[in-house]
Amino acid sequence: MPHQNERQLDPAIALSALDEATPRDPHRQFALKHEDCFMVTDAHGDVRGVGDGFFRNDTRVLSLLRLTVDGQVPSLLGASLSQDNILFTANLTNRTSRGPGNEETPQGVVHIQRTRLLWQDRMYERIALSNYWGRTVRLRLRIEFGADFRDMFEVRGTHRSKRGRFLDADIAEGTVTYAYEGLDGVLRKSVISFSARPETLSAGAIEFAIEIAPRGREKLFIEVGGEPTSPGRESFRAAAARARYAMRSKRRHGATVFSSGRVFNDWLTRARADIALLTTELETGPYPYAGIPWFSTAFGRDGVISAMQMLWLNPALALGVLSFLAQHQSTETSAFSDSEPGKIMHETRKGEMAVLRELPFGRYYGGVDTTPLYLYLAAAYIERTADAEYLERNWESLCAAASWMEQVGRRDPHGFVTYKRGADSGLSNQGWKDSWDSVFHADGRIPPGPIALVEAQGYVFGAYQGLAALAKRRGEADLAKRWRKLAERMRAAVEDHFWMEELGTYALAIDGNGEKCAVRTSNAGHLLYVGLPSAERAARVAEQLLGARFNSGWGVRTLADDEVPFNPMSYHNGSIWPHDTAICAAGLANYKERDSVVKLMSGMFEAAVHFQMRLPELFCGFTRSPGEAPVAYPVACLPQAWSAGSMFMLMQACLGIRVDGWRGEINIDRPRLPIGIDNLTVRRLAVGKAQVDLHFQRVGDRVVCYLDERHEGLAPLIVRS
Repeated sequence: MPHQNERQLDPAIALSALDEATPRDPHRQFALKHEDCFMVTDAHGDVRGVGDGFFRNDTRVLSLLRLTVDGQVPSLLGASLSQDNILFTANLTNRTSRGPGNEETPQGVVHIQRTRLLWQDRMYERIALSNYWGRTVRLRLRIEFGADFRDMFEVRGTHRSKRGRFLDADIAEGTVTYAYEGLDGVLRKSVISFSARPETLSAGAIEFAIEIAPRGREKLFIEVGGEPTSPGRESFRAAAARARYAMRSKRRHGATVFSSGRVFNDWLTRARADIALLTTELETGPYPYAGIPWFSTAFGRDGVISAMQMLWLNPALALGVLSFLAQHQSTETSAFSDSEPGKIMHETRKGEMAVLRELPFGRYYGGVDTTPLYLYLAAAYIERTADAEYLERNWESLCAAASWMEQVGRRDPHGFVTYKRGADSGLSNQGWKDSWDSVFHADGRIPPGPIALVEAQGYVFGAYQGLAALAKRRGEADLAKRWRKLAERMRAAVEDHFWMEELGTYALAIDGNGEKCAVRTSNAGHLLYVGLPSAERAARVAEQLLGARFNSGWGVRTLADDEVPFNPMSYHNGSIWPHDTAICAAGLANYKERDSVVKLMSGMFEAAVHFQMRLPELFCGFTRSPGEAPVAYPVACLPQAWSAGSMFMLMQACLGIRVDGWRGEINIDRPRLPIGIDNLTVRRLAVGKAQVDLHFQRVGDRVVCYLDERHEGLAPLIVRS
């Protein structure tokens, strides 16, 4: 992958680079995660060594894991993840073969079940073989394995001219230890341990001669970690119990939603489980890692948007994100890391290449919108929770972030917050569409910097508005007045310089020469989310987003389909990103387009059904056709936090719900229910110190809302029909 395009993995490059054995379809891969470890395999449970593997702290510690029976790959019956995302199970069966005794075993008489989980930097696997033949079966089970200790960026395609030193594999009874001493001086180990005595064991494979009586069952246990262990039934069950308990604890955080639709509830459950899976408990609190496999780390923008999506249900997630980002707020200027004092982090990595600064992403600040989004989230969190203690404790950080916005705004004649990367190793584009070709003119030209992105200015507007409200609450009237003035100045500048009357929308960006990137993109929908446009112009943007050029039937495309660079198979120029559709939908709801939000949510739900209830990072922007499924993007992350969270942002936009923490009120504005749902309950919604159950019910062509009688008087409910 080109270093200047850290976020994108272009499918054409990816597919040409990978061999035919490599899994390419994210919706046919299976991911497990615990804290800073994750594992991606194919449906057989195999790791084949290019884009998959077992990763620990951005290093691949298991690059090969392949099971064969009598020299053949077993037939796949099916594969699945448990509802709580803890266990991966592959169900396989044998092919016709001759085993150790040269006796023929017919196809389909041995059931092979691989069950796997991750817990505390270790992979646990149980292989159970059940004989359904009337005779004793003798099989030769072979497992190939390996550890290449490649950095995540190497796995993604970055070439390194030099690597560290591999130590000779240490082979003991039932255990193989791999070790690699990196150029950073760190010794990394991967120890593969087996529960049974093998027939043969080498540095790359192990073989077992297995005999299974009629109706009998044999089990083999495997563990992969940093130290040797003694795998077995007890350690497997103990790890599974602890992992499930920890996941249950995560999923209990915040309010939950339950509806009258069984399949719709499956989507709710999967989305909530994916958020819990990706949420890592850091010293500063919970943080939703962006996605698996490429972005299983803390990203600033992704974390903020995921927290915004979940804020109405689980404010604790926002607090964890805000606390982590404040702790890593920049205090220095560096062209290499694109940092300046007050700026909020874009990304952090722990791998060898990041430590050696071969790439800037160890702690990288190249995101133009992350800082205003941080401020926007902080203001929304405080409004939602009335957390005055957080406001006082974090005021200095908020002011430093605001100071950065003001300083950058002074560099532009119109006060826009712009970006231009400080070093060639950084990101060339620094908004959420951060691939190298995602910002362009109508004729396809790549614009010169510094670039002012339209949605980034919207976030700056929203940040100043939120800051003004916070300053007023602290009794700092002059500061509140100044920030309100900056917000209105930004509103006027965007309306004056980004609006394109002839196209009925806002330009994607303004380049370093002051020329508009006059293309129609979904970015304009983000302005609706922060409430910047006038009602008249918002209506025209809404008309664009809901029209056939943008709305594919599954969701909102990132680019109108008649623009020159449009490509439905691209990463950013015509694909559909669920979080982008959700932000646009929330913006439409701000301007009373709630019925349109219901339709967008319906399309996204139907897409989720085709993706086994798990929305990927993105999918292709082809127009929906009767009887056809949405087309997957070949190297999308799955699961992805802000894709899972998009469900809850869409739900909030439908219900029109907002919690005012300072007043202790629940405000419901013209609620709608998703298509096919007649009633819905939000359970344990926190309002101040109270928790309430909130019910929505369809009555004719209206939706009524009421509190459970148990909570009457604990929190005012204000409903506008």
